[in-house]
Amino acid sequence: MTFVSSDLLRTRFSAAMSAMYREEVPLYATLLDIVADVNAKTDADLASRDGARLSAERHGAIRVGTAEELSQMRRFFAVMGMEPVGYYDLSPAGVPVHSTAFRPVTNEALAANPFRMFCSLLRLELIEDLELRDRASEALSQRQICSDRLLDLIAKAESDGGLGDDDGAAFLAEGLEVFRWHSEAQVSSADYRAMKAQHGLVADIVCFKGPHINHLTPRTLDIDTVQAEMVARGIDAKDRIEGPPRRKCPILLRQTSFKALSEAVTFKDGSEGAHTARFGEIEQRGAALTPKGRDLYDTCLNSALAAGGDYEEALAASFADFPDDWAMLRSDGLAYFREDENGAVPIVWEDFLPVSAAGIFQSNLGDDARDSAMQGGTQVAFEAALGRPVRDMFELYAAQAEGSPLPA
Repeated sequence: MTFVSSDLLRTRFSAAMSAMYREEVPLYATLLDIVADVNAKTDADLASRDGARLSAERHGAIRVGTAEELSQMRRFFAVMGMEPVGYYDLSPAGVPVHSTAFRPVTNEALAANPFRMFCSLLRLELIEDLELRDRASEALSQRQICSDRLLDLIAKAESDGGLGDDDGAAFLAEGLEVFRWHSEAQVSSADYRAMKAQHGLVADIVCFKGPHINHLTPRTLDIDTVQAEMVARGIDAKDRIEGPPRRKCPILLRQTSFKALSEAVTFKDGSEGAHTARFGEIEQRGAALTPKGRDLYDTCLNSALAAGGDYEEALAASFADFPDDWAMLRSDGLAYFREDENGAVPIVWEDFLPVSAAGIFQSNLGDDARDSAMQGGTQVAFEAALGRPVRDMFELYAAQAEGSPLPA
């Protein structure tokens, strides 16, 4: 039997997600137009190296409530060649989740389509009100995010080694429904208000029928121009870009967004209300940093965050000692490079940054989320819920740089 390749399934799924999100959040279509215009006008080395995959590139974000849901998402994304890479603890920033990123890991798969899904698991133990924690747990226990048909197709792909054309089409159709927005909440308006008072993320995860797509993210070559264009068009943009400052040699990941939209909701008791959580995000990706480079990045970022005063000025000052030259980044062992016919080429950062992710989440949940302090997460518990260890991103980048087989 001929199977549909995981790369083709992933490409079709990301396109279907983008089409669905454009319908659900019309402002996202405007965002795509802005990014396409800016990218077309940007003359950069990155455009020539990465232009072929740039227009199709997206990442999404979802939030699940239980270990069973996280495990189902791990199995679902595996059918499309996406593995869990990295562990992100967002609780130190006052966000009660820990996360991973499902993404392709081989050079060939990344070149075919690098679609990623940032997936967060709610940490129920961080809900301080024990009665509310029990109500949240009960609400989550009453939902099934994957249909029986989708679970059967996942099991078939696992046992047979893939899916044929008809089953592949059904898999994508059923999978898309997992992430669709449903305006009917599965809790009363009183429970919704109580969970939102605990934390906006608790309400977003617990109160609905499934892990609706929280945002999709096109990639730009010039995020500063995109930010300025959003403001010029009257779009309610985030007040600052998360990540490193603007540089001649981009590193890691810079992100911004337009603020979350207010969407109508009908609660279980029949009352009407609104929910605010879904937004449009933009990213600019630069070079992947080595552990040494990440340590220097974290030192610079923490210095900026602690400086007070104008944040943009503090950020620029704190990164003054971070080399902004490709040759120095390579000779100092701060970034990963691969060899091709043009010589040493920086490897693109395919992952995320916990501080930036928390900043994006907070800006779309209300600034009061910044003030709560929470205990750290545990990777062991997360991996137990996931059903397997997460991949070490630095091992993957090192293998890319060396041209060696990926670690098992």
